[in-house]
Amino acid sequence: MSIDSKEDMIKGKTNQAVGKVTNDDKKELKGKIQEKVAQAKEKGEDVIDKVAKKVNKKNDSK
Repeated sequence: MSIDSKEDMIKGKTNQAVGKVTNDDKKELKGKIQEKVAQAKEKGEDVIDKVAKKVNKKNDSK
């Protein structure tokens, strides 16, 4: 997990917790969205890594 993804995940979880404690639905929702964004970033990074490995492997075999 990249630093950006971790940071977004932590912010999301923090906002969710603060929202729950303070009964602030907007803050809780913001936290959930931040967490989903972090998960999407992580999946995107995984795809990029897999593609890069395949391209490198193909180039190495030439």
